[in-house]
Amino acid sequence: MTATGRYRYLFSPLRLGPLTLRNRIVFSAHLTNYAQDGLPSEQHAAYYAARAAGGAGMIITEEHSTHPTDWPYEKLIHGFHPEVIPGYRRITEAVHAHGVPILAQINHNGGQASGMYSRLPVWAPSPVADPLFREVPKAVEEHEIREIVAGYAKVAGHCAQGGFDGVELQCSHSSIVRGFLSPATNRRIDRWGGSLENRARLLLEIVAAVREAIGPGRVLGVRLCGDELIEGGTTIDEAVAVARMVEADGKVDYINTSIGVATSTLYMIEASMRIPAGYAMYIPSAIRAAVRLPVIGVGRFKDPLQADRALRDGQADLIGVVRGQIADADFAAKARSGNADRIRTCLSCNQECVGRMGLNRWLGCIENPRTGRESIPLPEPRRRGRRVLVVGGGPGGLQAAVTAAERGHRVTLYERGPALGGQVAVAATVPSRAEFLDLTRNLAARVRDLGVDVRTGTEADAALLRAENPDAVILATGARPAAPWWAGGLDRVVDVRDVLEGRARPAGRVVVVDELGFHQATSVAELLADRGCDVEIVTPGMVVGQDLGITLDLETWNVKAHERGIRQTTDVVPMAAAATDDGRVDLTLQHHPTGTGLTRTADWVVCAVHQRPEDDLWHALRDAPFPVHRVGDCLAPRRAHAAVVEGHRVAVAL
Repeated sequence: MTATGRYRYLFSPLRLGPLTLRNRIVFSAHLTNYAQDGLPSEQHAAYYAARAAGGAGMIITEEHSTHPTDWPYEKLIHGFHPEVIPGYRRITEAVHAHGVPILAQINHNGGQASGMYSRLPVWAPSPVADPLFREVPKAVEEHEIREIVAGYAKVAGHCAQGGFDGVELQCSHSSIVRGFLSPATNRRIDRWGGSLENRARLLLEIVAAVREAIGPGRVLGVRLCGDELIEGGTTIDEAVAVARMVEADGKVDYINTSIGVATSTLYMIEASMRIPAGYAMYIPSAIRAAVRLPVIGVGRFKDPLQADRALRDGQADLIGVVRGQIADADFAAKARSGNADRIRTCLSCNQECVGRMGLNRWLGCIENPRTGRESIPLPEPRRRGRRVLVVGGGPGGLQAAVTAAERGHRVTLYERGPALGGQVAVAATVPSRAEFLDLTRNLAARVRDLGVDVRTGTEADAALLRAENPDAVILATGARPAAPWWAGGLDRVVDVRDVLEGRARPAGRVVVVDELGFHQATSVAELLADRGCDVEIVTPGMVVGQDLGITLDLETWNVKAHERGIRQTTDVVPMAAAATDDGRVDLTLQHHPTGTGLTRTADWVVCAVHQRPEDDLWHALRDAPFPVHRVGDCLAPRRAHAAVVEGHRVAVAL
């Protein structure tokens, strides 16, 4: 079957106002943190151009601010300055070179912002503080509402001058328009509040002003929140009613959709792998049933077949694929050419995309070391055809092998275990983490395609490597568990890897020690609770699994923990472990804010603690006659993204 036959709907054209899209795959708006001093950058142009070259049907850029009072994060495009127009032209010319239309999303974040950068009060319909920013906004007055509308029109005009094919109004998860639409944040009693018609007045006035600014020859879209998932907020019925108003106005060409509020319920907007794919499709389904305008659906689309089925079932007219195209810019092209199995599928781990945004860093991808660096050309290999040996089949070794082979080197990869994957394969065995295995599965598929000589079940010791006399060796030998200083050498104080790799099978009452603040402790706790254990997690941190907040896993983890009766104790440091007379473990803890002591008696203690580099081979090769490089955990135990980045970096430097 041909690709277009298999994806009968996904690769059919669609008329969108004055445009005809060649397929139904949309690279929807999302933050990138690529702006420089409020202006679009060369990285923006390269980033969007890569997705256009990769076959997207339409691209919608990240938001462009419409007013000086809207500056919620540092690296925001200030669309109200005319200085943005040259940068706009560089973006649109780069994308148009691949025959793909591109729209600009424009927005005012309203009360979901902060005065930290602008040194101005934030504006909102009512003085209702956002739960994240905790800043009481100024309720806008009539003249300020007129200023807001004019700001949207002004930025829309800049976008038209910059060559964009249209604009999308962000009225969904983080927007002053959403704030006006929502009864949770709009407490006004004038003509801008109360009834839905009044609350929608700002949206319709902005639509009219923007349509006048861009004229009939450009596309105008509106992105609506279908369900805020907050008490007293917008629900699907009101969202459908607003969609009908937008259509009746006759000035809009399509409706995009969203779920949640970008602060209170952000974990549902950029859902992690804990949330089922397609979870938000009830929203475009309901809106599409009520209007004739084309409707875009979103909701963790990982593969083209999933997207095609949503179109087939009438849930939407177009599908927004964001993280799927962050991970693989050629998502659409691979699907269209019949090579969908070669797509580097998104993990929905949120570590380097959503997580980096939360840390005020530029957007990247745990799987794709080129994401966020498209504007920086790779150097030519110093000499092609070098013989490269890679030791270790985890993410760092696999990425090193892939990059080296792509750059023309002859690569052999040794893995002492029976299969590739390293610690990723182990981590993916716990509840709700199976998709993490895609990281190494995708790399392993690429290794095979590139003809890398993969030798599993082979212990590559120093003698073997010296005998091979390669041009370079890359060590990705990982890390091994290390008992913490307080463990006392007890057999029933074990590492999370001992549990996941089957060397220990705790039962009864189990205390899990979380010193890493990530999935290691929470995942094994959930696994043990599912096995019937009575589980408590203790941590020196203020929150168990504190970094799960960055990846938007914390809310769903807490729900699961509550359902399973997992107890959580924070701000405590393990001080000693001692065996009891009946073979159990007395764990002594210190509550570090007060210095008081606590004791837990458990059948087992499971430790999520720092590992030790597996670097024996590195030391054995210190005097080798060929260069030896380390990547990932054998250099310094960290998270998977560090291994991928270093594997790529070392291979590029060969």
